[in-house]
Order: sequence, then C-alpha cells, then structure tokens
Amino acid sequence: MKRKVKPWTPVMSAYNKTEVHPLTFILIGIPGLEAVHIWISIPFSVVYILALLGNCSLLFIIKTDPSLHEPMFLFLCMLAVADLVVCTTAVPKLLSLFWFHDGEIPLEACLTQVFLIHSCSTMESGFFLAMAFDRYVAICNPLRHSAILTHTVTGKMGLAVVLRGVALLSPHPFLLRWLPYCRTNIISHTYCEFMALIKIACAETSIQRAYSLSVAFLTGGVDFVLIICSYVLILNTVFRLPSKDARLKTLGTCGSHVCVILVSYTPAFFSFLTHRFGHKVTPHVHIFVANIYLLVPPMVNPIIYGVRTKKIRDKFLKLFLFRICQLNCFCC
Repeated sequence: MKRKVKPWTPVMSAYNKTEVHPLTFILIGIPGLEAVHIWISIPFSVVYILALLGNCSLLFIIKTDPSLHEPMFLFLCMLAVADLVVCTTAVPKLLSLFWFHDGEIPLEACLTQVFLIHSCSTMESGFFLAMAFDRYVAICNPLRHSAILTHTVTGKMGLAVVLRGVALLSPHPFLLRWLPYCRTNIISHTYCEFMALIKIACAETSIQRAYSLSVAFLTGGVDFVLIICSYVLILNTVFRLPSKDARLKTLGTCGSHVCVILVSYTPAFFSFLTHRFGHKVTPHVHIFVANIYLLVPPMVNPIIYGVRTKKIRDKFLKLFLFRICQLNCFCC
C-alpha cells in the first residue's frame, strides 16, 4: 500500500517553524482577493506605466527648458524622482506576485523595500513642505522671492529633505532585522511594510512601534501642520488684494500644489491610521488603499502639473506632436 504524499507547499519549504530569523518571507497579496489578482494587476500595471511615462516626461521637460528652472519646478523634479523610486520599489514584485504567484522575497530584499518605500515617502512629504514654502514666499514676499530662494538655497533644502528621510528611516530595517518571526513568515500584503512585519513578530515590539509612530508624526505630521500654516498666511495675504481677479489669479498659482497634497496625503493618512488603530477595517480594504497610496500619486502628480501649468503643458504638447511627426515621417 502506497503512502499518501502531502502536496508540496512553498510556505513550508521556505520556512522552518523552529527558525526565528527566516531567510525569506512570503507575500500573499490582497487577502480574500487572490482569485482576482490577475484582473487587479491590469489597472495596477497601467497606472505604473503612466507614472513612469509622466514623471520621466516631466523630468525631461523641466531639464531641457531653462525657463522652468525655478524653485517650484526644481522641487517638483525632486518629488518626481522620489515618486519613481517608491512605485518602482514595490510594483515589479507586486506584478510578479499577481502574474506568476511569486510571493517569495528574501529577507534583505524585504528590508530594503521597507527602507526605500518609507524613506522616499517621507521625502515626498518634505518636498511638499518645500513647495508650500516657495508659494508662501512668492505670494507673501514676491519682491524677494528670487533673492531668498536661490538655486543654492533650493539645493540645500532638497538635500536637507533627503538627509532627513535617510537619517530617520535608516533604523527601521535594523529594528526589524533581529526580531524573531517564530509564528509565521507569511506577510499579508503586496509589499514589505514596517507594520506588516511588526504584526507577525513574536516578541515585544512596543519600542519599534513607538519609534515608527514618532518618526511619522515628526515628518508627515509636522510637515502637514506647517503646510497648513503656510496656506493660512497665504490666504491672509490673498484676501487683502484689492480686486477679485487678482485674488483668483494668485490662488490659481497654488491650485496644482493643493491638488497634489490632497491626492497624496488622503490615502497616506488613511493607510497609516488604519494600520495602527483601525482594527475593524477589513485587511483587503487597507491593503488596497496602501497600494493606491504608492501608485496613484506618482501617476496623478505629473498630470496635475501638466494640465494646470501652461509652460509644462505647452512644452509637453510640442514634444508629443514632434514625436508624432517623426513617427509619420518614418512610416512614410
């Protein structure tokens, strides 16, 4: 009589229950929606391609047009680079999981993903604050704008934002590296995220949680408060202008920045709060919003600035029409 062989499972082969520091983790995607992963991957891949095309086009246009070498657009370039790093860090593995059921990720790659996603997200928040400061100076002190925000000052502000993100988020991988994961190595997510790893650790994690929460409030929280303060001062200045047309025109220069902030901060705050306090939110809703936070802002940001900024819009249309003419000439 032949012995019945149990089917092979990647979870058991990739992880020994006696091992507290696994060499690999298993990403399972969006819990409860595994059957439709292939369909979810279609809009995700389209959004990712649009994000790549939009941000690369934005960087090319700003680099090649000297008239766009202003602080606002230079900060926008920095934001575009951070957006590209965030979505490129997560999406290729996400699509591999959805298309080929390849959820296995080495520990070091997982920790690298945690660092890049969180640090670049923090940098994005800092660039939003820098852009808000640029709008404040341009509206409240327009005669000194070029003297205050020189290229040197702009570069130093951008460097400070990058160094802040690297310094504050560098401890995250080390805080996670030596935690024991003796319960499971299965991560109920589409990418490696700090709180997702904390939840599967079988040790006291209050220090790690406190540090992560402190960093979040000291970066995104403080940035958001300062952005609000800058817009209170901007509105105070705008409403003192003599004519309605002048007020609308001045506010119009802030429209793109406000739209980008709303698109980015709304899913970010939802994802952050539900991960830590929203225990009644179903996992697939939280993870879906977390993916929207990574994918949608990088796609939408260049579109918003492309549509609302005449210089960028005209340059893009010229570039697009030039490429079409080149293609027609080649076909002929």
